[in-house]
Amino acid sequence: MKTTISTLRKMYENSEKFTVLTCYDALFARILENCGVDVLLVGDSLGNVIQGEKTTLSVTLDDMIYHTRCVARGAEKALIMADMPFGTSQLSPQHTFDNAGKLLAAGAQIVKIEGGRIMAETVAFLTQRGIPVCAHIGLTPQSVHQFGGYKLQGHSETSARQLIDDARILEESGAALLLMELVPAALAKQITEVLHIPTIGIGAGGACSAQVLVLHDMLGLYQEKKLKFIKNFMENACSIQEAIRNYVEAVKNNRFPDREHEY
Repeated sequence: MKTTISTLRKMYENSEKFTVLTCYDALFARILENCGVDVLLVGDSLGNVIQGEKTTLSVTLDDMIYHTRCVARGAEKALIMADMPFGTSQLSPQHTFDNAGKLLAAGAQIVKIEGGRIMAETVAFLTQRGIPVCAHIGLTPQSVHQFGGYKLQGHSETSARQLIDDARILEESGAALLLMELVPAALAKQITEVLHIPTIGIGAGGACSAQVLVLHDMLGLYQEKKLKFIKNFMENACSIQEAIRNYVEAVKNNRFPDREHEY
């Protein structure tokens, strides 16, 4: 049975964790969903792990369309989420709708857009016209230069309050999911509890409704960054498939992330 937004909503209502991993090609799409991964994120992280760039900023819409199409060819069950790359969601709601429509035509079922309340109008414009949106707050990699690097967000009272308000506004604007990146676990828990939509964490503690990692990080392949929330699931695994299944089991049984991998 195909995983849909409604499927994730039912899992959320039943307090059942769901799992997300990045995916960039047809072969891994088949492998990941056969190992129980619920959502395949075609991430602009492909700029780092596929293209060898230092940031995600050089990834184009054509890149995302190509990789989304590849993933869609391999996936039969998992829900496919695609990132809106830098410059494709910031100009206007109509411009964003045009770009998001191309990702859905390539096979995505939901798009992910970085940014807080400033993106609320855009989120509302898309969702009112049939394009599901996963909002992304906290550390937003497309704003890495503005943040001055990959740094924890929401660690002060003021910034924490802003993230809570951003989350509420994005939910009210129609976001189906909310991803939080590099946020203190206590704050992510608070946001998860005040919202009525599922949350996805990456470096945001174990209270989120779901977890996501970059595939290459989860397999211990990408050595450029050694952030605290990353866990190498290839350790003690005899195959890639076993590592993926171990990740899925750990998330669904609330064993990942543990205190060692949260802020």
